[in-house]
Amino acid sequence: MFKFFRRLKTVLGSELNSMLDKAEDPVKMLDQFMRDMESDIHEAEGTVAKQMAHEKMLKRKANDAKVMAEKRHSQAAKAVEAGEDDLARRAIEDKLENEKQAEALLDSWQRAKADTDSLKDKLDEMKKEYREMQLKRDSLKTRADSARARAKMNRSLSSIGSDETKQGFERMEEKVIQYEAEADTTEDLTEGSRTLDEELEALEPNPVEKELASLKENSSADK
Repeated sequence: MFKFFRRLKTVLGSELNSMLDKAEDPVKMLDQFMRDMESDIHEAEGTVAKQMAHEKMLKRKANDAKVMAEKRHSQAAKAVEAGEDDLARRAIEDKLENEKQAEALLDSWQRAKADTDSLKDKLDEMKKEYREMQLKRDSLKTRADSARARAKMNRSLSSIGSDETKQGFERMEEKVIQYEAEADTTEDLTEGSRTLDEELEALEPNPVEKELASLKENSSADK
């Protein structure tokens, strides 16, 4: 399990470029690695918890055997005072057996405690490495997002500056120039037509002058 963390550190470090070369999504891969590490930490926590429970059980049994040995010692002394040598002898035998068990259990507890301490140290180291990988993962994700953004921008700039785009703009510019020419021509024709109408209208008598002339003519006729 602990070796798995070492392997992940290698993958996250020296093999990142290899992942990119194989067209693997580094962000998704990093997230998967972190989930695997979280799973291993959870499993390690369970192992440590079981070891701690085993250690506590051995300690409790060792204490119980020690208490029982002390109890049998007291009982043997009372039996001697009461003249019950056989009973005292049996109490002493049981006392010695409990002392032997207490010593064996204490020895087992000490080994179990050493194993527990070792597992707890490894678990702490796993969690420390996990935090380090989190920071590295976040940094790599930021770098990956930045690289993608730059690549997308470069593709956009390349598209904008391509010959096809320039040709498209030139075609549209030609169409606009054509539209402007057509509009100018139509305007010239309209203005020419208006000028002709005005010239023709100028040949006709002014209505005011025409009526004034008519009044003068009638006035002369009355005289």
